[in-house]
Amino acid sequence: RVRAGKRTYFFDVKSTRGNDYYLILTESKKGFDDGQYVKHKIFLYKEDFNKFLSGLQEAIDYVKTELMPDYDYDRQERGDDDTPPTAY
Repeated sequence: RVRAGKRTYFFDVKSTRGNDYYLILTESKKGFDDGQYVKHKIFLYKEDFNKFLSGLQEAIDYVKTELMPDYDYDRQERGDDDTPPTAY
Protein backbone atom coordinates (compact mmCIF):
# COMPACT_ATOMS: atom_id res chain seq x y z
CA ARG A 1 0.00 0.00 0.00
CA VAL A 2 1.19 3.50 -0.85
CA ARG A 3 -0.54 6.50 0.66
CA ALA A 4 -0.25 9.57 -1.53
CA GLY A 5 -2.24 12.51 -0.24
CA LYS A 6 -5.93 11.87 -0.79
CA ARG A 7 -5.22 8.72 -2.78
CA THR A 8 -4.11 5.28 -1.73
CA TYR A 9 -2.58 2.81 -4.17
CA PHE A 10 -2.73 -0.93 -3.57
CA PHE A 11 -0.54 -3.56 -5.26
CA ASP A 12 -2.09 -6.99 -4.87
CA VAL A 13 -0.52 -10.23 -6.09
CA LYS A 14 -3.14 -12.79 -7.09
CA SER A 15 -2.88 -16.37 -8.28
CA THR A 16 -4.90 -18.29 -10.83
CA ARG A 17 -6.15 -21.85 -10.51
CA GLY A 18 -3.22 -22.90 -12.69
CA ASN A 19 -0.72 -21.47 -10.18
CA ASP A 20 0.06 -18.45 -12.34
CA TYR A 21 0.33 -14.93 -10.94
CA TYR A 22 -0.85 -11.45 -11.88
CA LEU A 23 -1.09 -8.03 -10.24
CA ILE A 24 -4.04 -5.83 -9.46
CA LEU A 25 -3.12 -2.14 -9.14
CA THR A 26 -5.87 -0.18 -7.39
CA GLU A 27 -6.24 3.56 -6.89
CA SER A 28 -8.67 4.43 -4.10
CA LYS A 29 -9.87 7.93 -3.26
CA LYS A 30 -12.77 9.39 -1.36
CA GLY A 31 -15.48 10.90 -3.55
CA PHE A 32 -16.36 14.57 -3.18
CA ASP A 33 -20.14 14.29 -3.36
CA ASP A 34 -21.06 11.28 -1.25
CA GLY A 35 -17.90 10.46 0.70
CA GLN A 36 -17.84 6.96 -0.80
CA TYR A 37 -14.52 5.54 -1.93
CA VAL A 38 -14.01 5.43 -5.68
CA LYS A 39 -11.71 2.68 -6.93
CA HIS A 40 -10.00 2.22 -10.26
CA LYS A 41 -8.26 -1.07 -11.03
CA ILE A 42 -5.70 -2.26 -13.53
CA PHE A 43 -5.13 -5.98 -13.99
CA LEU A 44 -1.55 -6.65 -15.05
CA TYR A 45 -0.58 -10.07 -16.35
CA LYS A 46 2.95 -11.52 -16.32
CA GLU A 47 3.38 -11.32 -20.08
CA ASP A 48 2.92 -7.55 -19.86
CA PHE A 49 5.09 -6.82 -16.77
CA ASN A 50 8.20 -5.70 -18.68
CA LYS A 51 6.31 -3.65 -21.29
CA PHE A 52 4.18 -1.97 -18.63
CA LEU A 53 7.16 -1.16 -16.42
CA SER A 54 9.12 0.19 -19.38
CA GLY A 55 6.23 2.38 -20.53
CA LEU A 56 5.57 3.67 -17.02
CA GLN A 57 9.25 4.49 -16.46
CA GLU A 58 9.45 6.24 -19.84
CA ALA A 59 6.42 8.40 -19.03
CA ILE A 60 7.73 9.28 -15.55
CA ASP A 61 11.18 10.14 -16.91
CA TYR A 62 9.61 12.38 -19.57
CA VAL A 63 7.59 14.33 -17.00
CA LYS A 64 10.58 14.65 -14.65
CA THR A 65 13.15 15.68 -17.27
CA GLU A 66 11.17 17.44 -20.00
CA LEU A 67 7.97 18.84 -18.50
CA MET A 68 8.83 19.56 -14.86
CA PRO A 69 12.63 19.41 -14.41
CA ASP A 70 12.66 21.99 -11.58
CA TYR A 71 10.05 20.28 -9.41
CA ASP A 72 11.42 18.80 -6.17
CA TYR A 73 9.91 15.30 -6.20
CA ASP A 74 11.78 14.25 -3.05
CA ARG A 75 10.38 17.16 -1.03
CA GLN A 76 6.81 16.33 -2.08
CA GLU A 77 7.27 12.68 -1.16
CA ARG A 78 8.58 13.51 2.32
CA GLY A 79 5.68 15.88 3.00
CA ASP A 80 2.98 13.47 1.89
CA ASP A 81 2.87 10.87 4.61
CA ASP A 82 5.11 9.52 7.35
CA THR A 83 4.08 5.95 6.59
CA PRO A 84 6.68 4.16 4.45
CA PRO A 85 5.33 2.48 1.31
CA THR A 86 4.85 -1.27 1.49
CA ALA A 87 4.41 -3.79 -1.29
CA TYR A 88 2.78 -7.20 -1.18
